[in-house]
Amino acid sequence: MDEQSSLLALFTSSFLAATLLPGGSEAVLFGVLTAYPELYWSALGIASVGNTLGGMSSYAIGLLLPDEKAFLKKSGGNMRGLAWVRNYGSPVLFLAWVPIIGDLLCVAAGWLRINWILAMLFMAAGKFARYWAIAAAMSP
Repeated sequence: MDEQSSLLALFTSSFLAATLLPGGSEAVLFGVLTAYPELYWSALGIASVGNTLGGMSSYAIGLLLPDEKAFLKKSGGNMRGLAWVRNYGSPVLFLAWVPIIGDLLCVAAGWLRINWILAMLFMAAGKFARYWAIAAAMSP
């Protein structure tokens, strides 16, 4: 696979991993960085952007939820994410990378109509920090 195709696969996997669909992008990041170590910063940026956009798609789903009953059904009755977003606002979205609860935080932020720009910035910062930590752990 060439560099462009590798980065496209990384973007796609990181986007899908941040949606409500199951999946992980860490293996793809590992593969890209192993095959093309010179793409270190490009790969981190592309993975972070893809993962952030995936998180924002969950935020958009939250915007579409009409009432609390619909949110309760979507979250399986787990209101912890909703309470965290109510209590801490957009900064809690720094944790949007955390498996399972990250998706709920993003949906809750949309449902509560948290400022989307701040939501995206905190989400992006957390997701970049996570990918950076993974990439740094892989480096010799």
